[in-house]
Amino acid sequence: MKVLKFGGTSVANAQNIKLVLDIINQNSQQDQLVVVVSALSKVTDLLQLAAAKAAANDESFRHIVAEIEKKHLETLKDLIPVSEQSSLLSHVKRIINHLETLLDGCFLLGELSPRTSDTILSFGELLSSYIIAQAYQQIDKNVVYKDSRELIKTNSNFGKAVVNFEVSNQLIQEYFGGNQSQINILPGFIAQTSDGITTTLGRGGSDYTAAIIAGALNASQLEIWTDVNGMFTANPKIVKQAQPIANISYQEAMELSHFGAKVLYPPTIQPVLRKNIPILIKNTFEPEAVGTLISSQVSSKDTVVKGISHIDHISLVTLEGPGMIGVSGSSKRLFEVLSQEKINVIFITQASSEHSICIGILNADAENAEAAINKAFEVEILQNKIDPAIVEKDLCIIALVGENMKNHQGLSGRMFSTLGKNNVNIRAIAQGASERNISTVINERDVKKALNTLHENFFEENTKQLNLFVMGVGNVGEKFIEQIHNQRKFLKENLKINVRVIALSNSRKMLFDEDGISLKDWKSALDKGEHAIPTEFIARARELNLRNSIFVDITANASVSETYEKFLKESIAVVTCNKIACSSAYDNYKKLKSLSRQYNAPFLFETNVGAGLPIIDTVKNLIASGDKVHKIQAVLSGSLNFIFNNFDKNNSFHDVVKEAGVQGFTEPDPKIDLSGIDVARKILILIRESGYEMDIDAIANESFLPAECLETTNNEDFFASLIKHAAHFEKIYEEALAKDSRLKYVAQFENGKASVGLQFIAKDHPFYNLEGKDNIVLFYTDRYVDQPLLIKGAGAGAAVTASGIFADVIRIGNN
Repeated sequence: MKVLKFGGTSVANAQNIKLVLDIINQNSQQDQLVVVVSALSKVTDLLQLAAAKAAANDESFRHIVAEIEKKHLETLKDLIPVSEQSSLLSHVKRIINHLETLLDGCFLLGELSPRTSDTILSFGELLSSYIIAQAYQQIDKNVVYKDSRELIKTNSNFGKAVVNFEVSNQLIQEYFGGNQSQINILPGFIAQTSDGITTTLGRGGSDYTAAIIAGALNASQLEIWTDVNGMFTANPKIVKQAQPIANISYQEAMELSHFGAKVLYPPTIQPVLRKNIPILIKNTFEPEAVGTLISSQVSSKDTVVKGISHIDHISLVTLEGPGMIGVSGSSKRLFEVLSQEKINVIFITQASSEHSICIGILNADAENAEAAINKAFEVEILQNKIDPAIVEKDLCIIALVGENMKNHQGLSGRMFSTLGKNNVNIRAIAQGASERNISTVINERDVKKALNTLHENFFEENTKQLNLFVMGVGNVGEKFIEQIHNQRKFLKENLKINVRVIALSNSRKMLFDEDGISLKDWKSALDKGEHAIPTEFIARARELNLRNSIFVDITANASVSETYEKFLKESIAVVTCNKIACSSAYDNYKKLKSLSRQYNAPFLFETNVGAGLPIIDTVKNLIASGDKVHKIQAVLSGSLNFIFNNFDKNNSFHDVVKEAGVQGFTEPDPKIDLSGIDVARKILILIRESGYEMDIDAIANESFLPAECLETTNNEDFFASLIKHAAHFEKIYEEALAKDSRLKYVAQFENGKASVGLQFIAKDHPFYNLEGKDNIVLFYTDRYVDQPLLIKGAGAGAAVTASGIFADVIRIGNN
């Protein structure tokens, strides 16, 4: 014999019930069946609401009753032929009339007792089971309807009655021993006291009903039919990558169901565990799916961690004080108080010093618990031996569960390290001696990030998901997005990195998609986005609170650079080509570096110097390995190098600067390049990364531009000034020809002094043959004395800059 239970979503409407009838019919070909059904979806909630409104003298309960009646009558009409409907509809209406009479009584008395509440709530299962039994009779007459209240007897603890197994087992065995019907259909959730008063087994009690019957009959299997493909490695509504678990032990299933795995009501396992009856969880809407088999079989080859689960809406209550140390009975008094108040303790941890005890309870019980504890320890609190109870609300418990965890070292460290890297603060920790469960308490706002981060680490073949928030989608930004789009498959397959763009913003519009923006047509999607507000962009990134978040700044905007601190403090990594932050006041630069370390949030800015060239990374490696930089000589502006390489008798200075802008080599404001401030910022960053303290005003900037050019306030005036002073630039060019030299804009640092400026480079100098938009850097160090360490390559252009930004993102993914 098999016992099948169908949940509320499985019997939500006539369409779903037809699927249930097919499943029953197929299973009945091989086995005698007991079928336990829940109320139609949402009906129990409606009954509860109607009862509450009636007790509050709110006439609107009648509308709810009408809604319940309509739902059941429509379902019956869709399942039963018209010719056979009359008597059945009358029966359903009689049940509804009985319900309404009870609610009228609540309305007149203005109260709702637990006993009456149980009777009212029982109507959901009574109606659904009757309709489903009648519907199946249209397929096979060999079906019997039986009221579970006649078989399952309980005490009078209304709302969550305790089963009398001795009496119930006897009644169940006697009934089914004399019943040869192939199919028996029963309502779940409901039971009865010995004197015939209706009780309920708690929300989710239909699972329990099925388990009680399965245990009493020594069934070959208990099947729980629901709307998901079994138990999952995590809640699939929160963790999109969650996977069904094929096999799991009773103990693992109990742990996961206790910690919020809604697919199974926790008490369900107990009646079948004693009899070693396997439980199979199946999907009504995908019956061909394998599902989850819960049994006593545990393979040593199984995954170490079987699942990650959680309980929301938790409060931590801490009782501590010197008066608890060495004093016996403190724990007993605490838990006795909670027991008297009927407060369920979900989580317990105690310091070995006995100085404090910390418990986790539901938020709803927090105020009651605080008052009761303070009253119980009132004398000790007045004597300052114990502090008043400390209550922290809006927390969540995360649990790693697995039968084989006890045989593997380092799981706790791996769990805490994973959470720590994503700035998930752990408020409390508990682990039983069985080592089947490691539980931690965290802030509720971090639950999504925590579950996804842990799931990624333990279940996803070490694939790391990076969530990017990109600000600035001009020339460089466009290339960056294109590179991500083209390389996503390669990164996932070869580096196990899954890059998703969660947000895009330009100066006008911003676009967010928590599941990742499609990069095929991102421009049109962004055009339809909402109005861009930088503060809102930051706020949304913080609210989403996604794991491995990276803010990518592809602007040259000072106000954007001032937001880095906020991102780093939220453990959101920052990747930027914007040089303003790292060349700002030295204290700010150091602060950002410090925040990066403190919050374990990478702060990478390789493209600040040399676009895609690994200049900063090289300096970092030199310093980390114990080398010391003494001197730097560099051509750090690909823009200026392009300009002076193409400026000659046939191409005016004005025209070459214009062309550099068209090619995307200069900043939108070309004066930033030509004034030398851009190069000054770059050499300053290299000096700081080399371990020296310096600010921008300490760098001598020997400008080659006339004062009038420097004083312009817009691009139009600037280019006009270049034409006006054409003779000035031609004179510089003629002087270089006379000296048989080439013009290069050079940055240098030596003996604590730095400068940037235009120089005449002789033929024997390494800079002489620097072509196009290339950059070159010479590092003179303790190890590179006679021959400097040289880095050379393209130092400007949208594609190479984008590739440098992309490389920083990949560095974070590989970390």
